Amino acid sequence: MSHGQTHATHVDLGDAQLTERINAGMAAVEEKLRTEIDRGPDFLKDKVSHLSHAGGKRFRPMMALLASEFGKRPQAPEVVKAATVVEMVHVATLYHDDVMDEAERRRGVESANFRWSNSVAILAGDALLAHASRLMGELDTHTVGHFAETFEELVTGQMRETIGAGEANAVEHYTAVIREKTAVLIASAGYLGAYHSGAGPEQCEALRQIGSAVGMIFQIVDDIIDIFSDPKDSGKTPGTDLREGVFTLPVLYALEEEGEVGDELRELLTGPLTDDASVQRAIDLLWKSGGRDKALADVNAYLRVVEDQLSILPECTASEALRQLADYTIQRVG
Repeated sequence: MSHGQTHATHVDLGDAQLTERINAGMAAVEEKLRTEIDRGPDFLKDKVSHLSHAGGKRFRPMMALLASEFGKRPQAPEVVKAATVVEMVHVATLYHDDVMDEAERRRGVESANFRWSNSVAILAGDALLAHASRLMGELDTHTVGHFAETFEELVTGQMRETIGAGEANAVEHYTAVIREKTAVLIASAGYLGAYHSGAGPEQCEALRQIGSAVGMIFQIVDDIIDIFSDPKDSGKTPGTDLREGVFTLPVLYALEEEGEVGDELRELLTGPLTDDASVQRAIDLLWKSGGRDKALADVNAYLRVVEDQLSILPECTASEALRQLADYTIQRVG
């Protein structure tokens, strides 16, 4: 989606009627997002709408809308409102992430901090949180309370990542970071979508756990693809994370290994890799290690969580869509 376009992402969920309902819901979220952030003076509006209008997959609203299929009121106005809140908070975290990462690009456009300044990017993120708070206030106090916990977890994950593992186990530290930073908001989307459609507490909790597990699967699969994908298939240059000195799950598992491969990796991976030869050597060593298989074993464990929680829910087109979503993500690894 190019900059300036505000139409919703279209998805095909394998069932014509479900696809039509979800796409209608996505369009309603997009419209709500646009009108809610189109407030205040122009100098604020153009900064706040910058990343939102750049598009994105809108995966979190889709999760909320799919979860709402399990309640008595799928696509209810409250569901659309809750889905919009989740996306607003997600975009707000992107503004703040870019400041911390000193990023220059985001969603195919200049990041806000690069285009304007860190202060403007932080304030734009804060303005989105203000809009999200207003919408939550229109829903109910339960939603406000739920989001306070969600946001606390998001901040904890960001802080955990910023401070680093220290004396903690690196794999456990990294897993906690992606659970708190990435999975928690997808979990929140599942929970709020179900809750505002009138689903029962057990179903809301199941959809929260499915959202969390799907979030973990998404992130770990991305980590694996970054190192082990063929650029012809993925369109990505392998080893981007290594170049930035970010050691993801398959790398951390490989670094724990005993033997020659582990020894050489520990010697090589002391920080960002600047030259292509070192990146290629690291990737070759990672292929020889058990890092990929161990990370995939974790992915399959999260897939079992999705299956276990789906068994609590009634079988319907939405449960099949959630199952296929998780399966498709894993198939991207090849």
